[in-house]
Amino acid sequence: MSLSDKSVLVIGAGGLGGPALLTLAAAGVGRLVLVEDDAVDTSNLNRQPLFKEADVGERKARVAAARLRALFPSVAVEPRDERFDAGNAVELVRAAHLVLDGSDNFATKFLANDAALRARRPLVHGGVLRTTAQILSVAPAGLGGCLRCLFEAPPPAGSVPSCADAGILGPVAAFAGALMAAEALRLLAGERGAYEGRLFTYEARGARGRLVLVRKRQGCPACAGTQPLGETAAVACEVTSSRPQGAA
Repeated sequence: MSLSDKSVLVIGAGGLGGPALLTLAAAGVGRLVLVEDDAVDTSNLNRQPLFKEADVGERKARVAAARLRALFPSVAVEPRDERFDAGNAVELVRAAHLVLDGSDNFATKFLANDAALRARRPLVHGGVLRTTAQILSVAPAGLGGCLRCLFEAPPPAGSVPSCADAGILGPVAAFAGALMAAEALRLLAGERGAYEGRLFTYEARGARGRLVLVRKRQGCPACAGTQPLGETAAVACEVTSSRPQGAA
């Protein structure tokens, strides 16, 4: 099966999702389903390549889909102007070959992890905050662990600053989004992911990269497919020195 026969569910069209969508479309992925429930804001323009100043106030899903169709007419782009939530997560995931999560909040990130494992679809997770990016891919039948194996649950409220509070260096988001798309292309081609079971973190200020091994955690409910969807109970994320990052 060629890339033109593949479909990818992309959650978010912002600083991570935008570069990822452009890379996937340019590579020839046949169908892109974009879930995004926000409108374009002036603060988005420094790091979200699918939008420009004239789009401020418009719905992101519609604008992003129109721009992708204009650039790549052979790619089917399906915009879904709705929130990715417990009610639609598994249905959306099952309809795609792979999930790429570029969302901007922890609840959605953990939901994407849980839904992908329940539907047995590979997931490429990404996050970015300030000058740091992180990527992890989760394969349902793989040897590596998932987001909950590493962090168990979202961090306590207020323990990690939001993107609005801390800021994001635009090129770091673009770099991370492109790496996420490259990882997705590897998985779609049937190859093992470079970040499967390995959390990659990159800190741009010091130009330092790091890989943290992520093993399956015994009793992980997400890996077992029994994690209640939408569960957001928080714990202190002290499993490793890494912490989950927000997205853009």
